[in-house]
Amino acid sequence: MTCPALPSPALPARSVRRKSLWPLALALSLLVLAALSVGFGARQVVLADIWAALRGETANIAQAAVSARIPRTALAALAGAALGLSGAIMQGVTRNPLADPGISGVNMGASLAVVIGVAWFQISSAEAYIWTAILGAGLAAVFVYTIGSLGPGGATPLKLALAGAASSIALSSLVIAVVLPRNDIAGGIRSWQIGGVGGATFERIWPVLPFLAAGFALAMTSARRLNPLALGDEMAAGLGERVATARATAALAAILSCGATTAVCGPIGFVGLVVPHLCRLLVGIDHRWLLPFSALAGACLLMGADVLGRVIARPSEIDVGIVVAFLGAPFFIWIVRRRKAAGAMTMTATERVTHSRRSRARRYRRVIAGLALAPAGRIRAGADPGAIRDPAAGCAAGTGGP
Repeated sequence: MTCPALPSPALPARSVRRKSLWPLALALSLLVLAALSVGFGARQVVLADIWAALRGETANIAQAAVSARIPRTALAALAGAALGLSGAIMQGVTRNPLADPGISGVNMGASLAVVIGVAWFQISSAEAYIWTAILGAGLAAVFVYTIGSLGPGGATPLKLALAGAASSIALSSLVIAVVLPRNDIAGGIRSWQIGGVGGATFERIWPVLPFLAAGFALAMTSARRLNPLALGDEMAAGLGERVATARATAALAAILSCGATTAVCGPIGFVGLVVPHLCRLLVGIDHRWLLPFSALAGACLLMGADVLGRVIARPSEIDVGIVVAFLGAPFFIWIVRRRKAAGAMTMTATERVTHSRRSRARRYRRVIAGLALAPAGRIRAGADPGAIRDPAAGCAAGTGGP
């Protein structure tokens, strides 16, 4: 018999109003960035060209340029939303503030699967790319979680972070090993691995929409269940949650989102790391607010990075994966330094019990070592045997003697 889930505490009206204003502000920011993305690029355009391109006209080069930017803008918004959403889910599932599709090895698993599919099985259709990337992302996620679960204490945040980082490096080396002898695909694979939304068309976007929609729906279904998971598995189970089911459903949503995005855009890192932390500062830790807010913020971040890459390198452009890396790497270092300054990562109930047991075991070993070192008859009644480490020290302290 499971205990009923506790109702969520009621929030003050002012807090609810403040939270509801942030999504509106982000939605307005998204519209502004979309307008900038359509209007700015290597070629200067005027407002008349933008309106004509939105109506489907391509009478001149400027209108054709705007028509090419529209699917690029849509792909940047969809990819950023999927990556921000999957990053928030991974941080909630693993209780690890450093979790991210890139750092956890999920993106690189999807990349390796696509590279193997192209090099060995000659896949070429968009559907094949998407299914292959999702399969690779899922296998990488299972592998990282399995490695992080080994040893005492189970899947702790620190072990998952180390397992993800090591797996990402290993998978990246395997990608290079597969591509290196294939000069016929090396150029395209290298360009795809940088991560970008350039050259997007609606023909590339339509096949990925069902997977992104399924991932978003699963994420919203899992939002309420992620809140008890933050308290630890034992506490979540005591509140009536099916921990394994909740974790598997949320993980599937993250795998669908980042796998499908990687298939279309290539591996783009740091969006899933930066966005959830910023959103927690604005709307708190409730995943019912955090997940949709992370999707909106991720869309804004990736779209803004795409516009910035086009503006600072005009008339050329910088891929969005490079721009996001420049923005995300300092943020990652800041998070690590803050966590180090704050001490060890927050321990769950299981980790606290394990730490307490280990502390008691160390005290018992010291007591036994003291008894073994002290000669017979030199421990006076009522003395603490754990305090005697050396017979000579014990005699000098007056705790024993002839």
